[in-house]
Amino acid sequence: MLWVVLLLVAWSAAAVSCIRLCLVTASTAHRPQGAERAPVSPELNLYETAFLAGGPQRVADLALVSMHLRRRLLLAHTGWATVVDPEGRDEVERTVIRAIGPEGQSRIAPIRAAAAAADAVRGLADHLVASGLAVPHGTRTGLESAVRAVRGAAVLVVVLAAVSLLMPGQEAGFAGPVAAWFGLPLVLTLGCLAIARVENHPYSPWASPSGQRWLDSLPAPVRGVDRDLLAAVAVRGVGALDDPALRAALLSGARSGD
Repeated sequence: MLWVVLLLVAWSAAAVSCIRLCLVTASTAHRPQGAERAPVSPELNLYETAFLAGGPQRVADLALVSMHLRRRLLLAHTGWATVVDPEGRDEVERTVIRAIGPEGQSRIAPIRAAAAAADAVRGLADHLVASGLAVPHGTRTGLESAVRAVRGAAVLVVVLAAVSLLMPGQEAGFAGPVAAWFGLPLVLTLGCLAIARVENHPYSPWASPSGQRWLDSLPAPVRGVDRDLLAAVAVRGVGALDDPALRAALLSGARSGD
């Protein structure tokens, strides 16, 4: 009857992880929003919009694209960035220039990483959290950790089921009932993951419900207009770029930085 003990372990892991995910999701959904704590401006700049849609990396991508379009920076399809104008218009652009270094040329991956971790981006994130538009870092990491725990529990259930089925000396017809009993906690974990995915997709993990409503209210960008192109990058990322060379430059930098 060792399989019964393994079944209890599987049920315990599945139940604890799913309850944790439900509690974290519920606490996030009922967290007071900025409209209840402080007035929120109806206007956000492109950096703030980029953060809500894609986090710090999206802010870095937006700065790089903006500087490239304004001929302050040259982004090559090989994944290198070259400074053309060393005077940044804002602190994020100045961070990009400092990350490139005195030689005036650098790989895009470390530039993106430095810009994403800059004090200017952290300050922007703090402002959005205080306004109730962005999810606090602890809440977001807690949700990610809870989802990973449920995934781990699902894998554990499968492993324990396999161990139970492969144990020697089992009676005829043993496999069917054991598989059915282990199937229940597996269905629980997979169902919990499916519900969590439906609840959060296609929403940004960085935006609170108020922030997501802001993103949903944005008009569609006009093709061929620089500011609308930047708005598209802020909301959808580098995939919104029509220029294949520019898109290749940023995607190359993203892959080498992973």
